[in-house]
Amino acid sequence: MPEVLKYLSGYATEIQTQVQTLIEQDRLAPFLLNKYPRPHNISNDKALRSYAMAIKNRHLKKSAPLNQVRYDGKIHVINNALGLHSYTSRVQGSKLKSKNNIRISASFKKSPEEFLNMIVVHELAHLKEKQHTKAFYQLCLHMLPDYHQLEFDMRVYLTQLELAGDIYI
Repeated sequence: MPEVLKYLSGYATEIQTQVQTLIEQDRLAPFLLNKYPRPHNISNDKALRSYAMAIKNRHLKKSAPLNQVRYDGKIHVINNALGLHSYTSRVQGSKLKSKNNIRISASFKKSPEEFLNMIVVHELAHLKEKQHTKAFYQLCLHMLPDYHQLEFDMRVYLTQLELAGDIYI
């Protein structure tokens, strides 16, 4: 498959061929717009933090606290397509303090809410499961039952962004 499908490289050849056909027939954007007609309106860091905290409080009440949640224009989506979760520990007096931060690529500021939700769920799952293990993905599915489909669709969206730019203007 061509390098244009780098976001879908882990998927079966048949699936990549279907996406390639949509691209060749100039039907990728209409396909996405039909499935996800509108972008979300969570446009700043404060709204993003509130959004992430609502999901955390619904599914992970007893997990470690979140220090910061923000959009980051420096995240390169091919290397970190889902955003970044960072964890820092330091000793403060006789206590060990930790901070959990979530940064999401600014390219998702105009994406469908379903994609933002999937990315936030993914990053929140790292509060409990640091590695991408079976338990990690089970936690993602617990919080968002259609997680895998949304991850695939988000990768198709990234392909569209790279080929022809944003479809939500």
